[in-house]
Formats: sequence, structure tokens, C-alpha cells
Amino acid sequence: MPQIKIGVFDSGAGGIHVAEAIQKALPEHQVLYMEDREHVPYGTRPIEEIHRFVKPILQALVDEGCQVIVVACNTVTTNLISRLRKEFDIPLVGMEPAVKPAAAATKTGIIAVCATPRTLSSARYSQLKKEYATGIRVLEPDCSDWALMIENNSIEREKVAENIENMIKKGADQIVLGCTHYHWIEELIKEIADGRAVVIQPEEPVIRQLKTVLAQLT
Repeated sequence: MPQIKIGVFDSGAGGIHVAEAIQKALPEHQVLYMEDREHVPYGTRPIEEIHRFVKPILQALVDEGCQVIVVACNTVTTNLISRLRKEFDIPLVGMEPAVKPAAAATKTGIIAVCATPRTLSSARYSQLKKEYATGIRVLEPDCSDWALMIENNSIEREKVAENIENMIKKGADQIVLGCTHYHWIEELIKEIADGRAVVIQPEEPVIRQLKTVLAQLT
């Protein structure tokens, strides 16, 4: 397979994990990563403002020769991916909260989705719950300040622990990380959950989808 340039975009530092995972899984291809540190976090911003920030960055990746772009931002994917796909002629692979595997795996019938306010209020997220989590109780804790906390490298362990403990006390046995920023504290969350809940992040499904897209390009 000839080398393909893969673009990866996220609002901030969270997408670095995704870009690294893609490069590790697909070493024969080139991964180009771009982020929007100037405007992070996106999770509480108006949709039109987010679109105004994102479109030129995706265009820059296209101009750099990327043949496929991974939108490693749940906020952008759940609110804007359909619109962006109409605006660009190359495949866009989105990243959205892993409601489906969490709902399929839960034994308590209760899952928790940690995501930004903008993701949680999106029509796509509502669709995911309706399609895959009917009959499942979905907890949506307030994680609105987590992305900024991570960007500023000022992790408030006690605050995170309180959130996680509260979810587990309510019966959640699956915790979905619905924002790439949260990958930076994934190990902390696992440590707090201490085997009482499974922590799910969506890198592997995205890589599987990316491989399918790459096969179609060659």
C-alpha cells in the first residue's frame, strides 16, 4: 500500500494520544497532527463559533496533502461532522462517545459518560443513547472544567476522584471517556475506579474505521 498522509485534528492536547496511537498502528503511513490551542476548550462554545475555528484547520490539513482526516474531538464530531463532510471532498473519520460498547458490556444496567456540555447536548449523542442504550441508565457527570484543567496541567485529583466515586456509588460499571482530553487522566481514573468500573476510550474503534477508509483509498 502506498504511503498516505493522515490528518488528525483536535481542539487541544487530547488528540496527541490519538495521533500517536494511529502512527503506532499504521507505521507505513504519515500522520500530521494539528490542534487549536488558541481557542481550547470547545466544549462550552457556540456551535457556529466552533465551526468557524475548525474549518480553516481542516483546510490546512487538506492543503498539506492529507487524504483522510481523523476528527479526534467528540464535541466537533457530535455537532458538526455531517456539515463538515459536505464541505470537504476527503473522508472524515469522527470520534464520538463509546455508548454502544458500554451499554453492551454493563452488568448493572448503569453507565457513565464523561463528556463536554456541547457533546452531551448534541443531537448525535441523543441518537447514540436512543439507538444503543434503551433501558440503560446513563449518568452524565459535570466534567465541564476537565479539559481546561488538563490543558493548564493543573489536575485536581480530589475533584476528579469525587466525580468518579459518585458515579460508581450510583452503580455505574462502565465509564466512557467522551473527550480526548480525558486520555491524559485515564490512568488516574482507572486508579480511582480500582477495578470497580471499566474505563472505555474510543481509540481502537477509530483506528479500525480508519483502516477501512484507507483500504478504500488504495
